[in-house]
Amino acid sequence: MSVHSKWSTIKRRKGAQDAKRGKLFTKVIKEVTIAARSGGGDPDGNPRLRRAIDLARSVNMPADNITRAIKKGTGELEGVQYEELVYEGIGADGALFLCEVVTDNRNRTIAEVRKLFDRNHGQIGNSGSAAWAFEQKGIIRIDKDATTEDALFEAAVGGGAENMELVGDQWVVTTARNDLDLVRDAIATSGIAVAEAALEYIPNNPKVVEGSDAEKLMGLYEALEDHDDIQNVFSDFELSEQALAEMA
Repeated sequence: MSVHSKWSTIKRRKGAQDAKRGKLFTKVIKEVTIAARSGGGDPDGNPRLRRAIDLARSVNMPADNITRAIKKGTGELEGVQYEELVYEGIGADGALFLCEVVTDNRNRTIAEVRKLFDRNHGQIGNSGSAAWAFEQKGIIRIDKDATTEDALFEAAVGGGAENMELVGDQWVVTTARNDLDLVRDAIATSGIAVAEAALEYIPNNPKVVEGSDAEKLMGLYEALEDHDDIQNVFSDFELSEQALAEMA
């Protein structure tokens, strides 16, 4: 079973090497806040909040920070009013990008994101210009040492998972969009700790790139991911084996 392993490896490596811990915390806090605002402050009745708390714990966020973010989302504490948006764009060699955005000022954010595309050999697109090339799937990540392959396979497949594979030091389980929380709960109920569970945009036909295009695309990807208002970045390119070796 296979699931966009090269792209997952790139994404996880970048996250693991991100030294800007304060920026990472800010993005996680935004997700917890929005999840609480959209579905209430009880994680038992709010699957998105439950996933956000999993993510917060995986980056060792203090419990007090999580609690404050939830209360800001439910209105118990005063907080910023965020808006969720998806920006689409095109990079070098026609690679397509989707950016999940959370902002309190959409005019500022769209201007800044447009500049990032322009400076990195790309251009921002209209709604629908890139989304057609992706399918939204549930992705669940479990630390390799948290379980055995047999135990995870039984829990994940029993819960309705589509795929499962080892990517680096994590197991990656793929589900249909609407089955994410069912499978996540089945894995957690079996006693296996879930590091992260989220909806992600998976390219239908990934394109392999190398050379200068690979460098340009990774430059754009990292510039977008580093922006304060961009929560997640997805693209349909994969690095060739040679490009991966060069960047390693």
